[in-house]
Amino acid sequence: MTQPDAPDWFNEAVATPADAHWVQVAGCSIHYRRWGESGPPLLLVHGGGAHNHWWDFIAPWLAIDHRVAAMDLSGMGESGRREQYSLDDFAAEAIGVCDDAGFGPDVTLVGHSLGGAVCLRAAASQPERVGGLVMADSPIRPPGFQFPGTARNPLRQPRRDYPDFDSALARFRLIPQQPCDNAYVLDYIGRHSIVETPDGFWTWKFDDRGLAHIKVGEQAEELRQLRCRVGILYGEKSALFPPEVRQYVHQLVDRRGPVSAIPEAYHHLFLDQPLAFVAALRILLADWHAL
Repeated sequence: MTQPDAPDWFNEAVATPADAHWVQVAGCSIHYRRWGESGPPLLLVHGGGAHNHWWDFIAPWLAIDHRVAAMDLSGMGESGRREQYSLDDFAAEAIGVCDDAGFGPDVTLVGHSLGGAVCLRAAASQPERVGGLVMADSPIRPPGFQFPGTARNPLRQPRRDYPDFDSALARFRLIPQQPCDNAYVLDYIGRHSIVETPDGFWTWKFDDRGLAHIKVGEQAEELRQLRCRVGILYGEKSALFPPEVRQYVHQLVDRRGPVSAIPEAYHHLFLDQPLAFVAALRILLADWHAL
């Protein structure tokens, strides 16, 4: 699905074929897609209420020298639904995808927002399976710190149904809301975020029954004690990475890896500055694999 007003690099990326796969994890069908034939393995995990297509314009550039998979967490995208959701379930799904894809113990997990918390839990709970962790604007809260109002979880609101596809697309918003100058990115993601209901309405591809209660930002000890390679990328203008959070994350990582800002980016940093994000991630991965 090319975008008429998008730059060539974007249209080239989203036109790159990817193989679709499903794997059963704890009784739930988990969907993922793959790019690349050779190189170190890399798993991409989206944020809350999102889906694997958020990575469509990122993954092909990483697949130049990696085997890449992007998954749908349960309750989101094309994956199945559960009665209840937890970080432990999501972490097991990430490891299940790695196993099904044939990714060995040197796999690098890259997670955005909620996906970063999922990847951290997976790396902490199964350290023998994970070689590296990159958390993309996935903050850890300092003790007693409260995020500003822009960081509240809108997934607690009931999911709405719309009479037609275009009406739903017109209501697509990022969570949390933020500016994004790349309208072609928002249009592409929005079109992949909508599904027709059995009764003929249109709504979002996530389960609003249980996702909102999942708490993130409370995994300080997991990050502090992690022994695999660690990298933190965040949006320089992100409401979720104010100076207090940056300083705390620096302390937790404690020189085990970079804590780096993507300039002119907000929370959804690889939507705001996709090429800068790709460049930063490729530099980090190249450095790790050269060791």
